[in-house]
Parts: sequence; structure tokens; C-alpha cells
Amino acid sequence: MDRRSFLKTSALGGSAVAATTLAAPAIAQGNRTLTMVTSWPRGFAVLDDAATYFEEMVGAMSGGTLTIDKKAPGELVGAFEVFDAVSSGQADLYHSADYYFIGQHPGYAYFTAVPFGGTAQEVTNWYHHGGGHDLHSELGDIFNLKSFLCGNSGSQSGGWFRKEINSAADFNGLKFRMPGLGGKVLGELGASVQNIPGGELYQALSSGALDGLEWVGPFADERAGFQEVAKVYYTAGFHEPGSALSCGMNLDVYNDLSPAHQAIITNACMATTHFQLAETLANNGAALARLQAQGVKALQFPDDVWDAFGAASKTVLDENMGDELFAKIRNSFEASLAQSSDWLLKSDGFYVEQRNRVLAKG
Repeated sequence: MDRRSFLKTSALGGSAVAATTLAAPAIAQGNRTLTMVTSWPRGFAVLDDAATYFEEMVGAMSGGTLTIDKKAPGELVGAFEVFDAVSSGQADLYHSADYYFIGQHPGYAYFTAVPFGGTAQEVTNWYHHGGGHDLHSELGDIFNLKSFLCGNSGSQSGGWFRKEINSAADFNGLKFRMPGLGGKVLGELGASVQNIPGGELYQALSSGALDGLEWVGPFADERAGFQEVAKVYYTAGFHEPGSALSCGMNLDVYNDLSPAHQAIITNACMATTHFQLAETLANNGAALARLQAQGVKALQFPDDVWDAFGAASKTVLDENMGDELFAKIRNSFEASLAQSSDWLLKSDGFYVEQRNRVLAKG
């Protein structure tokens, strides 16, 4: 069966049904409006900030000839229904995290984050100079999508817990929210893993439906209020060392844009990535200090827990290698890391180590 033809005619479940009445993009006197569905509630720190910045940047760069009509979850479709809505042509583009869609293809994990994967800089290196964008497009062709990285929140925290994690065995039976392949890793350790939209996380944690969760980092997590219902916070995580967001556009809609408007989409996505990463890193330190002032314990996982994360991660990544495109994406990604990581360690990494040592003496 032709996957693209099937998607165009298939019914969507849940609130996606509401999108079936969505009109074609408005085109009048050379102006065009595109409907963008997102996975983020309005006002969500970092994530909706990125979607809003992209929306505003497209309008400004085009002089108003191309505008984005941004929709929050539930306004047209649900948070996790944006992929199918855009793929089928019921919306024009989405802003989300592509690892939400590994059920469509496991290769999508690499366009958000994978366990023990790349930092934000390493992901960007691969995407723009190591073939990553071409692979994103190759994957998108299957689903009638044209995709771009459109944000990066940097390294994400290990998460919020009600009690400390002293060994890998403490994950057994833990009700924990973690999407993507990282969630599958915790599943290997015995956790009961759930993928819950961001707008529902506070209630799930406060009600006991979850024992713990990971979200983004101190700045976004503080705004979400998790410190009110959990006090144990692991600041480093294995699962998202450089967490990218994506803009996925219906391929037919993208191809119908003028070359100038296509260039605006491309460059607005790149600007959004730069903006979001800087916003997050500029605010995380102060936010963490405020969290600690409220009684939050900032901890690190023990080395043997990291070792368990590593062993389970290899199992999860290897089990997808039977898929030819997944293997192609993984091999490309890891080749890029091998090329760039040694220099980053010997330059930036060594510099930061020496800076901290020298300044500590002063």
C-alpha cells in the first residue's frame, strides 16, 4: 500500500477529527497563512517560546506575506496527533519533538535525542554538516513531510523523583514519564514507562499517577511547578544530552511555496534553534538556585546507575538495527560524533576544565 495515499485518506483518532474541517491555506493577493499545530500548551516555558519565536520570525522575515496561525493542543488536534494531522494534509505544519513519533518510525528518535547521543552542538554539526538534514528529509518522504530542526533545549535533566535513586534496582516498578528511546531504556530496567503530554504532567505527579518524570531542565521545570510535589531532582540525564525540536511541514504544501518562502521557513527554523538553546542555557542556572532555595535536592545518579543506563541503551538501539533506514541514520549520526567529539573534548572541554582550575586559585 502507498503510505502517502493511505495517510491522506485515513481517519484520525481522538481530537484530530476536529481538524477535518480545516480549510486549505489562505492565499490572497500573494499572501499566505499556514496553520501550525503544536504539542505545547500556550505559555509553556522554552517549548512554546520556541514555537512562538518561529511564528513571529516567519512573519517578520516575509514582511507579512507568509504568516503562521499557531494552535495549542486541543484547539485542532491533540498534542501527540500533530504528526498525522500534517502528514495527511489536515494541517500545514507542526512544531513538536519528533521522538514522540517513533511509533511511526524509530529513526525519528535521532531528530530529538537518543540515549548517550550528541550534545546540542554535536547534533547541530551532524544535522547541517554531516548529512542529518538529508536523512530527515528521506524519512519525511515516507510520510509526506518536509522536516527541519526547529529548537534545542540542550541537555535535559535526569528528572523529578519522590525518593533518591541509589541503584538501578530502584527503577523496577517505578511509574515514570519519559518519551522516546530513553523511555524504552527505563523499561529495560523495569520501570512502568508512560508518555504523557506536558500539559498533564503536574496533575499526574501530584496525584500519584506518576512516581517521577523528566521534562526539560530547571527553567522550564520551575515554570511547570514540579518542585511543589517532588523534591528530589537529578540534574544530568542519559536520555537527552542535546534535545532538538522539529518543524514538520506537509510536503505538498512545502513544494507549493515560492523559493523565497521556502528559504524563510528554513532560516526561521535555524534561528529558532539558536534562540531556544540560548534562552534555556541563559536561565537554567538561576532557576536551579531558586529550586534549591525551595528545598529541592539537586543530585547526580551514581556511576553504577549510569552503567546500567549504558547497557540498556545499547540493547534498545541495537534492537532497531534490522530496519535499514534506522541503521543508516544511526551510522551517520555516530560517524559524525566520532569526527567532532575528539576536537570538542580537546578544545572546549579542556578549556573549561582549565578555566575552572585557574579561576578557583584566584
